[in-house]
Amino acid sequence: MKFLSAFIILSTLLFSCNSPAQKKDTKQEAFKVTKTDAEWKSQLSPSAYNVMRHEGTERAFTSDLNDNHKVGTYLCAGCGTHVFESKHKFDSGTGWPSFDRAIEGNVAYSTDRNLGYTRTEEHCATCGGHLGHVFNDGPETTGKRHCINGVALNFIPKE
Repeated sequence: MKFLSAFIILSTLLFSCNSPAQKKDTKQEAFKVTKTDAEWKSQLSPSAYNVMRHEGTERAFTSDLNDNHKVGTYLCAGCGTHVFESKHKFDSGTGWPSFDRAIEGNVAYSTDRNLGYTRTEEHCATCGGHLGHVFNDGPETTGKRHCINGVALNFIPKE
């Protein structure tokens, strides 16, 4: 009987210390632009909604912005915040628009463990929309590769 009681207590402690809440950082931030789910759905295309509001990923090599070489600024598709400049874009060969840096203060970061390992997620600092992830395998300029979903961006060419 003592063994069974000890086993139950030990099992309870082990499982209670390993709750799903400890495996994922939740975003508790308050963003300047907030909308209801219905408002986001009506504003964004289905693919942009999936990426930006549900942390989805577009298929590689499907974005027109991946091969965009024009001079200009990339904006968050959710709220229009300027997030990347074309002068910092490079061809990473991954199939997603890639930049060696974001516009300072306009992109926020959080920890993503959805795939079983830790990645740094990027989202718009104004509306919280998921943009992509940043990795430490970029060019010599910064060593960073901001791997961004094209559907999360709008491009404004320089006039």
